Order: sequence, then structure tokens, then C-alpha cells
Amino acid sequence: MEFSYINRKYFLEKLANDSFDLLVIGGGITGCGIALDAVLRGLKVALVEKFDFGYGTSSRSTKLIHGGLRYLKQFEFKLVRDVGRERAIVYRNALHAVLPEKMLLPIVEGGSLGKQSSSLGLWIYDLLAGVKKSERRKMLNKHETLLAEPLLKPDKVLGGGLYFEYRTDDSRLVIELAKTAHANGALLLNYAQVNSFIKDAEGKIEGAWVQDNINKDKLFCVRSKIVVNAAGPWVDTLRKEDSSLQGKRLQLTKGVHIVIPYSKLPVRQAVYFDAPDGRMIFAIPRNGITYVGTTDTVYNDDIDYPTTTREDVEYLINAINNMFNGIRLSQNDVVSSWAGLRPLIHEDGKAPSELSRKDEIIESPSGLISIAGGKLTGFRLMAEKIVDLVVKKIRHKEDRTFRKCVTKKFPLRGSNFSNSNEAEKYKQQLLLQFKPLFGEEYVVTIFHRFGSESVRILEEAVSFLKEFDPLEALIFSQLDYCIRNESIYSVADFLVRRTGDLYFNRPATLPLLEKITDYISQKLKLLPHQKDEMLHEISRIYQQAVDFSKQ
Repeated sequence: MEFSYINRKYFLEKLANDSFDLLVIGGGITGCGIALDAVLRGLKVALVEKFDFGYGTSSRSTKLIHGGLRYLKQFEFKLVRDVGRERAIVYRNALHAVLPEKMLLPIVEGGSLGKQSSSLGLWIYDLLAGVKKSERRKMLNKHETLLAEPLLKPDKVLGGGLYFEYRTDDSRLVIELAKTAHANGALLLNYAQVNSFIKDAEGKIEGAWVQDNINKDKLFCVRSKIVVNAAGPWVDTLRKEDSSLQGKRLQLTKGVHIVIPYSKLPVRQAVYFDAPDGRMIFAIPRNGITYVGTTDTVYNDDIDYPTTTREDVEYLINAINNMFNGIRLSQNDVVSSWAGLRPLIHEDGKAPSELSRKDEIIESPSGLISIAGGKLTGFRLMAEKIVDLVVKKIRHKEDRTFRKCVTKKFPLRGSNFSNSNEAEKYKQQLLLQFKPLFGEEYVVTIFHRFGSESVRILEEAVSFLKEFDPLEALIFSQLDYCIRNESIYSVADFLVRRTGDLYFNRPATLPLLEKITDYISQKLKLLPHQKDEMLHEISRIYQQAVDFSKQ
């Protein structure tokens, strides 16, 4: 059955009427990773998410699959090794959605790393991460560094280092995980919120009361042997509902990214550079823009709707102007932004940037299993640890056998390629067929979003050329695909989390908001008030991305 809102009534009935081995709360990268691992091992799995898949932290990252070079300074060698090695696994399993990205680390006067420490750090990084020979670090002198990135200030640069990371669309990775879990038998539902837990006479969790957040009057019970809390920034909210908020607790920190027109910040490649306060910041070029981030500040406000403030923007702009020659950006140059929250484990006396990015598993007396911390790159490893624990608990009660974890070599939907050469060949075939109609940039973008599903979308776009111009045809063919296959309900689902066009293709999509709203409403047979709410929501989000009035 298609992974679509059109089948929502059926999914709701299955959730309410079936019993499950595992109920996962949270549809971000960690929750969807857990659902996939568990269903592939033979568990009966349900997952509920109160907003959309990837709504929280998992659509608001730096959009890198990276090993965390800066964590070497905190001597977190195991973390760097684990997530460093996971990079290659994520790349292999999602060849269309994860791209090798050469990164330049400038060594500057008064910077956090000198020539020798940078060389040693990058060497250790490559060693721990098991980086293949062709992608190992290369140290550069001052002249070579300025040739690699002429925008750097010559009077500040001492040298540099080139090393490899991987770039992705974080929310695309989430939805490919969700689709793959669904295709293998898991039941995943967005806009379904856990309100409270169901417990037996001994206080052990047996499931949860879930509210349909689209039809607010619907409340139903989901029965499950094990419940995992993978709700990211909302982990402690659920632990509080479970009356188990003792011991370790979250410290939320906020990370902001800003989007600048490429003409205003034309970096030749991704740069990982020092801010004046000693933090490290990325500047990453992408399809006509450069995005820059991130900040790291303690956050104690509304978890559901974190926003970018004037202070956040000023911090990033000052860092850019300080590092790059002839660049004098102001707040007016920012064309979009996003703010996300890191669900880290609190440590007394530590600043936000000093908090560990290690993941933590917390078990409550009721049996609720919570997971917090961690990085986007390490989602598969976190899922494996959680499902190992779940399987162990079920085996303790039942005489059942489960398959071993297979996610190290399990391609996600859209990545039906045996290797990177095959993926590249498929992309070139798409370009040969569709480039004359839509242009190289857009065909490549479609490939990196949808992989082996791309030909369906591009063929439909050709049929749409009868009523739309080429760019609109591409937008509406993607929209049609997402309605039928990616469980979207709203315009924001599509423009923020399925395509990222709100951030990276804003001028093209802004005039189409009403058309897109009408299209979704007709296809999903929404009521007039739902259509109005949807248009209001996306208008608010578009404005919020450039409104930095909040202090």
C-alpha cells in the first residue's frame, strides 16, 4: 500500500486495532532508523510522529554527514571513530542522497588550530574514520590555500588542509528511511501525537494513547510490548509524562544557519573556518546560494517553533566578514534561514559547544526506553544499539528468534545502485534524456532528491509541460510524487522537508504557494478550513525565515 495520506484512514485503523512488538515515538532520523532496523529483524513495528517526518532537528542540521573533526579537541576519539566510519556506510546505502564534499580547513593567525596540530588532527581523523586513500587529507601552504579559496584574507592565512566530508539533504535522508521501513512492513504515521502512556497494574508501559493531529477529536490506543522514546528535543517531555524525569536530562542548544546569494559569498568550495570566538563554522556553496552555520547557544524557549534572532544572524555575518576578503555582508543580504535544536545531555559547568555529542540510552522503571544526544551521521549505529536492547528484552519474555542487524548493507529507497559508478551512469542517462528540456542543474537536483525514482518524476514533468513552464512542471511533478509516495499533508511538508525549496529555491516557489496549496487540497480532498490553515502555515514559515526581529 502506498505511503500516502490518501491511505491515512487505513493506517489509523491498523494502529488502533493491531498489537506491536515495538512502538517508536518520534519520526526524525533516529526514530526512522530504529523502525527500519527493527522491521528488518522481524519485529512488528509502529512509529508515530506528532508533526511531520523530520520536522525537528533532523531537517535543521548543517546537512552534512560528517565525523565531527572538532570533537578531537575534546578527546572524544570513540565518537569520532564511530561516526567517521558511519559516513561511508550512509554513503553506500544512499548513493543518490549523499555526496562527497571536499572541505577546506584554513589555518589562520590566532586560530584554534596551528599548522602542526591541524596536520596531526586531520591525520588522526582520517585514521579513526578509516578514510580511503583517495580521500585522505592533504596539507597546503599559504599559496596553495589561497589558490583553493581566493576569498580568504591573505593577511590571516598561514596554510590549510583539504579533507573529505559528505553533504546530504537531512530531511530527504529521513523520508527515504521512512519509505524503506514502510516498504518492509513497518507502520509509520505523521501528525499522530502521544498524549499519555498506558501502564499495567505494576506500572509497566503497555502502549500509548495517541491523538490524530489532523482530526483532533480522534484519540486511540496503540498497544506495544516495548516503547522507545526517540523524540529528539521532546525526549524529556515524554519522560516527564512517564514520571521518570530523574537523573540525566537534556540540555537543548540552538543552531542557526543563514542562506546568502552565491554572488554575495562566492566561495569556490566548502570551508570550515574559525569564528572570532574560537568556534568553527561551515560555509557551503550549493545551487546558486551559500549557506553558513552554525551557532551554539543554550535554548530554553518554545521547543516546537525555534526561531532565528537578530543576534544569531549578526554572529554568523561577523564571522563571515572577519574571514573572507572584500566581503561586507549585512542582515539585508540574508535570503533565508533555519533554526534547529540539539538534544544533548546536560553536564554541569559546560558551555553549549563543550557538551558531548555522544548518544545516551535512558531506561525508566516503567520500561520506557529513551535515546538522546548523538549526531545525524551516527543514526544507524544508534538504531542498532536500541534494537539490540529491544530484542534482548523481548527474548527475555518470549521464545522467539530474530534476524541479525543488516542495515550496514541495506540500500534505502531511491538508491537501487550497486555502486557509485552505477549511480553516476544513471544520472548521466537522465541528463542525456531530460537536460534539453529542464537544464542540467534541475535534472541533477531531482536525481539527488529521488535517485532511482527520478525518471518517474521527470517523465511526469514532461507531460506537465502542456500546462506549466519547465520549472513549474518540475515542481508539480515532484509534488504529485510526494503526495502519492511520501506521506505529505501540507505545503510545508513539501517545500521545507521533501525538497528544501523554501530555503534553496525561494524565488521560484514563493509565487506558487496558492497553486501548490490548491493542488494538495484537491488531491487529498481537504476541507476548506484545512486548506486555509495550510496556506497560513506556509506563509508564516516563509516570513519567519527572513524575520529576525526577535532578540
